[in-house]
Amino acid sequence: MSKNISPTENPISGNVNRTCEGTEIIGKIIASTDYRIDGKINGEIQCGGKIIVGDKGNIKGNIMAKNMEICGSVEGNIFVENVLTLKPNSIVNADISTEKIVIELGAQFNGNLKMPYQKSSKFDKPEKSDKVENLDKSDKANKA
Repeated sequence: MSKNISPTENPISGNVNRTCEGTEIIGKIIASTDYRIDGKINGEIQCGGKIIVGDKGNIKGNIMAKNMEICGSVEGNIFVENVLTLKPNSIVNADISTEKIVIELGAQFNGNLKMPYQKSSKFDKPEKSDKVENLDKSDKANKA
C-alpha cells in the first residue's frame, strides 16, 4: 500500500548522515537531512535538519542548522533557526545566534549569544577581506 505524501511533508525525513569516530573531514558540508558527527570536521556545515555532535565529535568552523544538540566540542560561529541544546560536558567556544537555547548543567560556553535568531550573511556570500582588496589595488597600479 502506498502512502500519499502531502506537499508539506519531507519525503527524505528519517535519513541521517553520519561522520563516525576516527573520520576527519576538511571542507564544506551541505546536508538536507539530519547529521550526526562523532568524528572531526574542519570547515563550514550547512544542514537543513538537526545536527548532533556526539561526545567525541569536534567541529572547527561555521555552522548553520534548523536545530542542534552538542555533546562534544565546537569552535566557530553557530546559527540555529530553532533550538540549540548544549549537553553536559559539551565545550562551545563560539558566537551563537539562535531562537532558543538550552544550556544543561556542566556545559561550557564561551562567546556571544544573539537572540532571536538572525541568519548570517556569511553563508550567502563570502566577505571580501582587506588583503584581497589591497591586492586588487596593487594589481591595478602595476598595470597602469
